[in-house]
Amino acid sequence: MTDFTPALLDVVRADPLCAETPVAQLTAVVTPAASVYVRSNFALPRLDASHCIAVRGAVDAPCTVSLSDLAAMTQRHVTVTMECAGNGRLGMDPLPPGEPWRFGAVSTTRWSGVPLRLLLDRAGVQAGAVEVVALGADAGLRDDADGEVRFVRSLPLADALHPDTIVATHMDGAPLTADHGAPVRLIVPGWYGMASVKWLAALEVATTPFTGYFQRQRYVYDVDGVIEPVRRARVKSMIATPHDGATCERRVLVQGWAWSGAGAIARVELSVNEAPVWIDAALGTPASAYAWTPFEAELVLPATETVHIRSRATDAAGHTQPERIVWNRHGYGNNAVRAIAVTVRDAMRDAAS
Repeated sequence: MTDFTPALLDVVRADPLCAETPVAQLTAVVTPAASVYVRSNFALPRLDASHCIAVRGAVDAPCTVSLSDLAAMTQRHVTVTMECAGNGRLGMDPLPPGEPWRFGAVSTTRWSGVPLRLLLDRAGVQAGAVEVVALGADAGLRDDADGEVRFVRSLPLADALHPDTIVATHMDGAPLTADHGAPVRLIVPGWYGMASVKWLAALEVATTPFTGYFQRQRYVYDVDGVIEPVRRARVKSMIATPHDGATCERRVLVQGWAWSGAGAIARVELSVNEAPVWIDAALGTPASAYAWTPFEAELVLPATETVHIRSRATDAAGHTQPERIVWNRHGYGNNAVRAIAVTVRDAMRDAAS
């Protein structure tokens, strides 16, 4: 059983639940809580108010942190655009295995909780530590692994100690729901969603790189056998209005979002019908350093019935969306330029007359 409202999510898989944010909700600066995308690998673990997080490994004083401990600690709020690493997999050809995500596995949300570094400071990180391994309470069987597999991911120590990496207990001002990791989860700004481990049960400080299933077999880029773990979100943009399939006038205001895990968005450009000319869009102010950047531009569309509009983002680190999809065996990180198709109302009238 899950605690979602079907009308407010586009379900990709019902059990365990994987669901996208509907197109209509992707126009909001902060995604309505009931429509924040959901990614689950296994059945929901059932945790209660007695749940604690174990902090262990290469630390001076292993400890457990209760939910009441977290509530008494310094709270931090971060607004984050989070994207599933498989978002856009359905656009790949041939289609890789995994959930057939379209383009709605992305949301922007305000999270509240305690900086992860406060838990690590309480335990005392030892010299020689290189990573923090986050263990979720969810587990299950996989067809390419022996026995039960637990959801576990690691973070470089520097990312774990960043003040905006938090152990979250609230989303949009309310306690987390079960589907979003209640009672406690990680939030790692700038990384794809797999780093924000839900149903957080333990933190292990490690002196060697973690090599578990979800670090080396899944959530990796596998291109011709070359393996690289999926980490920070690639630069990407999305046209929110008009939406794909909409009918509009020839003169139309195009609005959307751009984001990147490598830094601020420096530029967004628009193009029509594969034209080589790109038009700069105006950039707005993001809700936070980790939230998508709004963009807009007024276009005059050609007098043809169907028109394709493309958006292309560049971040401050110099990364630009590729023109073509970079295929990989598991279908992660598709950030290629995407076109939406609209019907031009003026052209329809001309054709009818």
